[in-house]
Amino acid sequence: MNEFDLLGPLAYGEALGTAVLKATAEDFQVDEVLDIPLSGDGEHLWLWVEKRGLNTEEAARRLAKAAGVPLRTVSYAGLKDRQALTRQWFSVQLPGKADPDLSGAENDTLKILKTSRHKRKLQRGAHAANGFTLRLTQLNADKDALEQRLQLIAKQGVPNYFGSQRFGWQGGNLGEARDYAARKALPEQRNVRSRLLSTARSYLFNQVLAARVADGSWQRAQVGDLLAFTDSRSFFPAGEAECSDPRLAILDLHPTGPQWGEGESPTTGATHALEQSIAEREADLRDWLVRAGMSHERRILRLPIGRLTWHYPQPDILQLEFVLPPGCFATVLVRELVDLVTLDQAGTLCVF
Repeated sequence: MNEFDLLGPLAYGEALGTAVLKATAEDFQVDEVLDIPLSGDGEHLWLWVEKRGLNTEEAARRLAKAAGVPLRTVSYAGLKDRQALTRQWFSVQLPGKADPDLSGAENDTLKILKTSRHKRKLQRGAHAANGFTLRLTQLNADKDALEQRLQLIAKQGVPNYFGSQRFGWQGGNLGEARDYAARKALPEQRNVRSRLLSTARSYLFNQVLAARVADGSWQRAQVGDLLAFTDSRSFFPAGEAECSDPRLAILDLHPTGPQWGEGESPTTGATHALEQSIAEREADLRDWLVRAGMSHERRILRLPIGRLTWHYPQPDILQLEFVLPPGCFATVLVRELVDLVTLDQAGTLCVF
């Protein structure tokens, strides 16, 4: 299954060239932005962790083992890429216990940069944003065209697709989800169940967004839409007045798409018709999500790229720095610029 099937059309035309991403971990850096003042006391030990070549769940297991506590007592706000250099918070519940010696968790793939006590555990989705520093290396693209494209993206954002990472290698997660949905079954393992349900919801959302990118309506509100602010999970219906709200033009307010689950979508008109038609086309996945007890939620269709800057540290390297809301994918920005390539065993650049 190719990326177009999983995401959808590009918003600004074809890619402007090719580049390599993640040749090294330093080429993809993520810093979690957490707007929570830590109290300095309490039964939860919060850890600011730098990891390299290690996913978040593996880091949590290592911290739990070093602390001598069950894995369920280790919390984190969000999942971060394995093939990257990332810094994020974890919390470890230690009621009545002193700070443990966590040096056993550390090596060249994991470093604990600082610690603090707090009265509450770190909740999923508690981070305010993620800051990214990406280096596109072996760049082969027209820089004038890139400049124009980047200026446009800074003004208008990009489609807020779930990135191909969500769907696994060659869409394998989606294949598994379809198999369970066809059998009307759920995985017994909680982490597998969560991963596949999330995959199914992400795919249905991407299909709706793809249709709106194709007809040009992803950037504008239409009567019947549900609107949401960039940093809010609540939404409200769009009438004629809301469709001309000036906050739409400054990328503060956006139309939304469905994250499918129980309950009827409160959209109306053309938006409702589109979302229902896609749900009917994927009835097995839709019904599977409903049976699993997932609630109907919304996700903004347009992704504003906060604090976007760029420069060329070397002639064939483009460095991008920007901030995204939680749960959004940096790679959907990159795909609007260039095709990513990798080296095969023979050393030849191959587009993927």
